[in-house]
Amino acid sequence: MNKLKTRRLVLAAAVAAMYTVLSYFGNIFGITYGGFQCRFSEALTVLPFFFPETTAGLFIGCILTNILSPMGIPDLVFGSLATLLAGLCTAKAKSRWLAPLPPVVSNGLIVGALIGWYEAGGFNSAFPAAFALNAGLVALGEIVACYGLGSLLLLLVPRVKPLRELAAEGKL
Repeated sequence: MNKLKTRRLVLAAAVAAMYTVLSYFGNIFGITYGGFQCRFSEALTVLPFFFPETTAGLFIGCILTNILSPMGIPDLVFGSLATLLAGLCTAKAKSRWLAPLPPVVSNGLIVGALIGWYEAGGFNSAFPAAFALNAGLVALGEIVACYGLGSLLLLLVPRVKPLRELAAEGKL
């Protein structure tokens, strides 16, 4: 394996570890799971804009985080897939201003639906209201994490020489 491939694999693994640790840290404050969730780790979902391989790290980190989810297997599967989808779309974003948008939309819709389903007890007459409320709350938390904290990453990554060099083939 050449040096560049090894560095990219290590970067993806580091992102998985950071995502997990930051999520568990947020759980101390009760903001990792539930309707209004503002995972500090979601700021990392902008990284595929510069480093597409970090999408795998985000997905693995989300799986490790969702192991503790009070919603169990559905969150482990669908919540993690929402992050995977967000990473894949962020990697294709055309500008830094659009890079935080896929996680907001993906998690708002998918995780919002999951929480709505969980709270309403299935797809019944209470589901649409529960979905609308939870989709909005999850999207709000994503806006704070991705446009707030994630925007800082979008500004700082190009200024850090080793990261700038690693992303030289990308969109910098």
